[in-house]
Formats: sequence, structure tokens, C-alpha cells
Amino acid sequence: MKSKIFKYIEESYQEMIKIRRHLHMYPELSFQEKETAQFIADYQRELGLDVRTEVGGNGVVATLKGKKPGKTVAIRADFDALPIQEENDVPYKSTVDGVMHACGHDAHTAIALGLSKSFSQIKDQLSGTIVFIHQHAEEQDPGGAQAMIADGALEGVDVIFATHMENYLEVDQIWHSYDYILGASDDFKITIEGVGGHGAFPQDTTDVIQIGSQLVNQLHQIVSRKVDPLKSAVLTVGSFHAGHTTNVISNQAILEGTVRSFDDDVRIQMSEWVKQVADYTVKGLGADVTVQYDFGYPATKNDARVNERLVQAAKDVLPEANIHEMKPNMGAEDFAYFTRKIPGVYFFTGSANKNKGLIYPYHHPKFDIDEKALLNGAKVIGSAVIDYLNES
Repeated sequence: MKSKIFKYIEESYQEMIKIRRHLHMYPELSFQEKETAQFIADYQRELGLDVRTEVGGNGVVATLKGKKPGKTVAIRADFDALPIQEENDVPYKSTVDGVMHACGHDAHTAIALGLSKSFSQIKDQLSGTIVFIHQHAEEQDPGGAQAMIADGALEGVDVIFATHMENYLEVDQIWHSYDYILGASDDFKITIEGVGGHGAFPQDTTDVIQIGSQLVNQLHQIVSRKVDPLKSAVLTVGSFHAGHTTNVISNQAILEGTVRSFDDDVRIQMSEWVKQVADYTVKGLGADVTVQYDFGYPATKNDARVNERLVQAAKDVLPEANIHEMKPNMGAEDFAYFTRKIPGVYFFTGSANKNKGLIYPYHHPKFDIDEKALLNGAKVIGSAVIDYLNES
């Protein structure tokens, strides 16, 4: 059966490229993906799949049932774009000012639709069901995954697969993990209120810039002094705004940052420590403080057994030397919500090609991929799906 599905995927390859380029030309931001969702739904209906639209918002769920009963496998593909002005000079350049597919979601969708077409041609030989979960709004918290799950996207699903284009990795390679692969992502906003005044008379003020500077230093002590060194966390203050001119001491400073972690206990502790350090530091220096701490996506953890199935399936597609176990990184994905409900695997498909100048990372205005990644990603997922459905 694998030889057949590989054959159909190869026959669908040029159409996958065409789909990807079409979506790339007409990107839509998170929670605004009306036309993209309609395109996906129309395509899946033409293949004869059962299609649900407006799942948890703009999500689309398409179900392909094999002739015989069996397990149910889901393939998740996100389809929202980013608020970035594209700088590539290509025929399929974004036609929407200030919006582009700079993270490969157009490719993820093309892979899913190519797989749907390929599996549709052997559905009479399939034992089980394949569910295509086309997810909206991955890029913007709270994301689309939770809402789609609440709306029944995972009903009856036994296992789920997803891939992501990876321009830190040359095409024809796969990165995977048996455990955590991405971190949890949380944000904070700290507002310091002091007493402003003339820059020549600091004794008459409570200088929020000086206090904020002290706070930045104190916050950066949390990971090194409070987190178990055998566990991981990152705290970054990415924004510090206060004052407007040289000779005025501002009465307000605002610090914003992000916290990344894997362990759930560390995640909760980091939120408590940020609040505690901010409170003690700022009040100890005579100012008032408010801390807003927002929990974002949890850490993405793969199921070890399903990941082993993926690795073995990938060996049917690529040389074993091109399949790499990776260390987790502190990026974040709301695919984590799916794998907290059912076993699943998230992996990276190499999409860079130095010879073609396709080297820019995701979220870059020159991000683009070697489209052979579409073929590789589809074959690896297709191989894993067949193995899982045939597993006794």
C-alpha cells in the first residue's frame, strides 16, 4: 500500500506546489481566514470527504473514511499568515499589503490537501479513518486549537500528526523528538508608577527608569538562582518604555517580556517569582507596581511510542542519516493542546536550500522554502498514517 500512496503523492506534487503558491499569494491573518477556509473546504468536498466548517471559529475538519473499520488518525495543518511585508521577488509573492505566509502554513495546508487527494484514491483499501484538521489562528494567542477541540475536532481520533517547515534545516532532512519538542510561552507586563519631575532635581522624584533598570537585572536572576539547573526556563525582557525627553523624569515605566519553559511546575513557579521580584524590588525603592501575567501556549510534548512509529516511517522516505533526533527548543505552538488530549507527534521538515538562497528563517520578510519539502513532508506523514492504521 505504501508504494501506491507514494505514487499518488508524487503525482499530486505539482498540484501541491500550485496550492501552496495560491495560498501564498492570498494570505489572511489569524481569526480573519475566511477565504482560505472556504478554499480548503471546497477542495475537500470535491474529493468527496465529509466536511465541517466554522469549527471553533474558522477551522475546517474533513473526514475520509476507509472501506473497512479501524483506527482514526488526524493530520493537523494550520493556515493563518503573519503581519509581515513580504520582500521576496517571486511570481507568487503576497498580493496583500503587510501580510505574508512567513511561517510555512501555506505549505502545511498544501501537504494536507495533497495527502487527502492521495488517500482518496486508495480509500477502498483503507482500514480506518483519516481526519484532516485544518486549524486557523495558530500565530495569535489564544490560537485556534483549543476552540476546535472544544467544538469536537478530536472526537473519535486516536492519534495526531503535524509537521512544520524548518529553514534551519536543509531540505531532505527530518528533525524529531521523543519527548518535549517546543516550550510553553507566557508573557508579562509590569507597570511601574512613580513620581515624575525635573531631571535636575531627582531628589524630588521617584525615578521609574532607575527602578525599572534595577528590576530588569533582578528578573534576570530568577532563572539562574531559582530554577532547578536540571530543568529549563528562559526569561526575556523585550520592551522597556518610559519618558519622552532628556530633562524630564517620567512618572511611569512599562516593561514587557516573555517566559519560556517545559515543566508545568516550573511554569507556575516562574509566574509567581516574576510577581514576587517585581513587587519587592519596585516597592522597596518607593514606587507602585502592577503585574499582568498571561499564560499562553503550553509546552508541546510528543508521545514516544508514536514518535518511534514516525521515525520508522520516515526511513521509507529518506536515508536514515537524514533523520535526526533533536533537542527541544523554546519556540511555542498551540499544537500542544492536541497532544495534551491524545497521543501525537510534531516534527520538523527541512525546507532550506542554500544553493537557491532559501535560507531565511520563519517570521522573516524573505522567508521562502524549497518546495521539495512538500513532497518529503507528505510522504513521511503518509507513511506514518499507513503504518498506524495497519498496526495491530
